[in-house]
Amino acid sequence: MSYISPKNMHDALEALAQGSGKIIAGGTDVYPSAQPGHQPDFYLDVTRIDGLNRITTTESTIHIGSAVTWTDIINADLCPAFDALKAASREVGSVQIQNAATLAGNICNASPAADGVPPLLALDASVEIASLARGSRLLPLAAFIQGVRATALQSDEMVVGIQIPKPSRHMTSAFEKLGSRRYLVISICMTAVNLAMAKDGRIADARVAVGACSAVAQRLPALEASLIRQTPDRIEMKPEYFAPLAPIDDVRGTAAYRYDVVQEQCKRAIMQAASR
Repeated sequence: MSYISPKNMHDALEALAQGSGKIIAGGTDVYPSAQPGHQPDFYLDVTRIDGLNRITTTESTIHIGSAVTWTDIINADLCPAFDALKAASREVGSVQIQNAATLAGNICNASPAADGVPPLLALDASVEIASLARGSRLLPLAAFIQGVRATALQSDEMVVGIQIPKPSRHMTSAFEKLGSRRYLVISICMTAVNLAMAKDGRIADARVAVGACSAVAQRLPALEASLIRQTPDRIEMKPEYFAPLAPIDDVRGTAAYRYDVVQEQCKRAIMQAASR
């Protein structure tokens, strides 16, 4: 086993094309999940590749490089549509973890309880992927994460960054997370909401995404549709809005508990986003 730390994208992709490597940035998920007797041919550290630790903005998109840390996101000058992502960033582990761990690593880990996924889904995020043989491709986040610890990433590919359509300046957001304690905890349930309000106080655009209540975090399209042209005080939480979810019983909570919690979380997050 070896350690490779390239300074440019070509060298990184060339290394991935040569053997079975494991990409690391913060390493906060990679090392705890390592199994005795099972190791990659090499570890590929992407943190020195130029540009991957930047958040860049164009007229139409915001691009978060794959080496951008949670702390970078917390400190970034981003519009209110990113408040949910910033709130999720503050909930990820300790400050030491936030300083090292990356948002891209969080989605590549593909845990059902990955804190970054619901806010990114509510931002209509896509994942930029590159390989030496096939060049680059862009996948919606919902297509990138395919199951528990499963992504669309091939062995010779790496995530270059996360691309988000530039939100309306009128869009706000909110994030709700429940754990067994206040900090340093895996989510029992979490909800991210992005809203755009019309001048008459009604909801003009709504995105609602829920994590830790199914194998893959997901949007709730029926709930989103029900919110359009409604005032926040008139919203209802009907069982059919939550039909896509499939919560489980585990050591952190029962399926029934999660189902009850997510409805209250959605209501709270919608009200918070609307009040901003």
